[in-house]
Amino acid sequence: MSRTTSEDAQRAREARAWAWVAHLRDGGTTPWSAWGSDSATDEHSSRYLPGAQQLELLRRLNQLRLPPPELAERVLGTSAPGRGRPDLGLVGVLPESAFGPPPVDPAALPPDELVRVATSLLAEDTVAAGDPLAPRTPRLLRRRYRLFGDPEVANPLRDALAADGRPPGGRRATVVVTGSDLASMLVNVWTARSLGAGVRPWPDWIRAEVRRPRLLGRVDLAALAEAWVPRVGAGRVHVVLDDPRRVVRLAAGRRSVTMPGPLSVDAVELARRTAPVVGTLVAPERRTALMWHRLRPVLAAHPGPRLRVPRRLRPWLDEHTADLRRRLAAGGYAVHGALPEPAERPGETAPDEERVLTLAMQVLLGPPIGTAQAERPAGREAQ
Repeated sequence: MSRTTSEDAQRAREARAWAWVAHLRDGGTTPWSAWGSDSATDEHSSRYLPGAQQLELLRRLNQLRLPPPELAERVLGTSAPGRGRPDLGLVGVLPESAFGPPPVDPAALPPDELVRVATSLLAEDTVAAGDPLAPRTPRLLRRRYRLFGDPEVANPLRDALAADGRPPGGRRATVVVTGSDLASMLVNVWTARSLGAGVRPWPDWIRAEVRRPRLLGRVDLAALAEAWVPRVGAGRVHVVLDDPRRVVRLAAGRRSVTMPGPLSVDAVELARRTAPVVGTLVAPERRTALMWHRLRPVLAAHPGPRLRVPRRLRPWLDEHTADLRRRLAAGGYAVHGALPEPAERPGETAPDEERVLTLAMQVLLGPPIGTAQAERPAGREAQ
């Protein structure tokens, strides 16, 4: 084949690809493999074709619901962050090369590759939503408290009280350690870390926790309480196992605080994948605030199966639950309620990649992050 003929053939392949890009921009859903070989255009919107990941994500969005034109352009123009394959070429357009990954059929890409692109967009939207409101000036007359334990209870309560002018700390503070059953607390710690500095995937993380010689500090309620007895006295230490409303009364004397809704297993995984990207855009303390107060309420509005500890770990849970009960009973501080048996709630033992991708697309297509419409349904109250 002559050089001229080869160049003409390459231009024809690229024209076919650009016609498919135009089809997707118009809301089309035809897969690349089914795109007609006689379809072509000389109109190029940029010098380079978008990557296969970006094109397939846009096609999937079109299947779910037609995105606004500006979102379609953002999808085509973004890059997949983090570790993974770079933007990939379309099979049948780019020639094979000895260097770099080979071209691909976009429809054959695993959901993980499309989620990578989506997290870049979600991170931008989370940052664009702006910082949450600054806490009120601390009240002069307020109870002094310190709050530890289960992050699904302690973190939102601490944030809500601080926003009301009741920050933790101070001399002669009442120390409140809140907790629930051990299985739920492990899930909640992984959830909190997924919304913060980062954590390994759930299956890897829970396997590592089981191999630890001691309980993780955040769920070892007895160790948390014992550490404060020498500082404030046993009379000022309370472990609350029965009701978050008691935590509020002990910490601030208030009757109600709105608690965030729970997250599905796939929502936590999407948060875990998005938080590191947010961390490339803002400082660490802003990342945590934005993830908890901007993205998390949006994810909570999308129900789904909850995460649970695998049943094969029940003997480990029972052993550590019994040990924790013994140490709580011998501590000499107030313990409100009894440590429950490990929860046997229905749910999944790992996220599902297809569901994570669907959730990411639903959030991208929904109301802007940071608006009240994006955060429905509302959370629950701790009274």
